[in-house]
Amino acid sequence: MHRSNRLFEIIQLLRAADRPLTAEHLARSLEVSMRTIYRDIAALQAMGTPIEGESGVGFMMRSGYDLPPLNFDQEEIEALRVGLSMLARTGDSALQKAAQRIGAKIDDLAEPADWLQVAPWGASFDDPQLGCVSKAMLRAAIRDEVKLKLTYRDESGHETIRVVRPIALIYHVECVMLAGWCELREAFRHFRTDRIYCCARLEETFVGQSQTLRTLWSEKNGWDALSRELA
Repeated sequence: MHRSNRLFEIIQLLRAADRPLTAEHLARSLEVSMRTIYRDIAALQAMGTPIEGESGVGFMMRSGYDLPPLNFDQEEIEALRVGLSMLARTGDSALQKAAQRIGAKIDDLAEPADWLQVAPWGASFDDPQLGCVSKAMLRAAIRDEVKLKLTYRDESGHETIRVVRPIALIYHVECVMLAGWCELREAFRHFRTDRIYCCARLEETFVGQSQTLRTLWSEKNGWDALSRELA
């Protein structure tokens, strides 16, 4: 999470709390260290954000502080609720947590709508028993244009080790697929995330190549081609 987003999230958590929140609680919620939280609190206080409290006691937002409201009509709010609920079906635990944070912000603007229901079944969640790969890690590697070393098992159980330049993550109904340039095959390949049994981020990058690779990949791979790889 970028620092600017984290600062915003700290404000939102403190605004929603009815009691002081400890640095430990904030660190656990945002998945960062307590030292990072203390630095962020100090930065927010330096910018004039009315946060009160201290180490060991907890922090709280002085009453009356607010952020500019978002303006959505009713249809837009309901579209957001359904879309956010469907993120649970991607099996991406980090995106689901982000969706829950956004949902809490929407609840600040409108009444909860428990009559809007989305079935939770879909792609399997990040599971160390199936493979230690995290979808959040894959997304970060795509953004950072960093190569990955994968241990992959195909549908027949044959295992290979690949070095891949990851360029896209494709969320299907029942699985998630990583698209990338495979250096072993010297071609574009797709890897079901539930068949990646080990994934290591390498130091080697491919900065500046992603957009070109995605363009070539899009020209070679339509939805019909992708659907054949789901089996």
